[in-house]
Amino acid sequence: MRKSLLSKAVTAVCATVMCLGVTACGGNSSAKSDKSNSDSSSSSEKIGMHQIAGVTAKGELGKKPTVSFKTPMTVEDNSYVVLQKGDGAQIEDGDRVCSQGIAISVKDGSELDSTWEKNTPDCSTVVTSDTSQMTENYYKIFKSLKLNSTVAFGVNDSNSSGTSYLMVLTLVSKSKALKKATGEKVADIPADLPKVTLAKDGKPSIDMNGYKGSDSLISQDLIKGKGAVVKDTQSVVAHYTGWLLDGTQFDSSWDRGQSSAFSLDSVIKGWKQGLAGHTVGSQVLLVVPPSLGYGNKDQEKIPANSTLVFVVDILAAY
Repeated sequence: MRKSLLSKAVTAVCATVMCLGVTACGGNSSAKSDKSNSDSSSSSEKIGMHQIAGVTAKGELGKKPTVSFKTPMTVEDNSYVVLQKGDGAQIEDGDRVCSQGIAISVKDGSELDSTWEKNTPDCSTVVTSDTSQMTENYYKIFKSLKLNSTVAFGVNDSNSSGTSYLMVLTLVSKSKALKKATGEKVADIPADLPKVTLAKDGKPSIDMNGYKGSDSLISQDLIKGKGAVVKDTQSVVAHYTGWLLDGTQFDSSWDRGQSSAFSLDSVIKGWKQGLAGHTVGSQVLLVVPPSLGYGNKDQEKIPANSTLVFVVDILAAY
């Protein structure tokens, strides 16, 4: 999906601030076979978010739904409606949920984007009661659902790009979310590489050990995970820290308190090549030469022609 639409929807779902008040309310109706929400008013009271009225969905559970509503329609941020109740496993605390999505214009009902055709679900949503990662309202919504459910969220872009839409998410799979690398420590790490030490929470620190860098990419498992093999066409969820060769740290998801999700097509070549072939749950030491990093261009805290050293915990791939 286009980054502008998907990123805003994910931000809404995983917002770190409390949801704003909205004005639209009401229920929805759909065919009985679609298992639509029949207790919308009580659900809205429990969750504290108003529901979007007049939207229905038809189709086989867990497949791309056909969504209908009268256009043009007004939609508010942080509004929602459950369009189909799923028949799969219950969503639980600590689940990483993968969703196929459709962005539908509320002006004319046109489809703005979809992950279904290329089968590229987003798996960046972690269901947690930690309000620094997910608001209480969204937590309650996801906890109330089962796999194969379809839920629509309102996104009001009237004050920015002028495109307001429904982000229609179908929950297609789940797994337990990793918080750090898990697996077996690798014993035969070359002695001349930088030395990595881990805090109790998994955050790495580094001793460059006199290391002077490499003209070629180094991609060394420090911990070998037992998950699926990462493909270079996938998106990855990771915790990471990056340093220059002199030991200066220039970036860390650990310091931000939240892992990062990104497509391997959108990062430097050293990450795309260096993470592919490793397994989910692994911790990988990457040494990225300038030719596979940022080359002869400055990049914020990174000087031109810098060799970059990363420690990356691969938490998920999809």
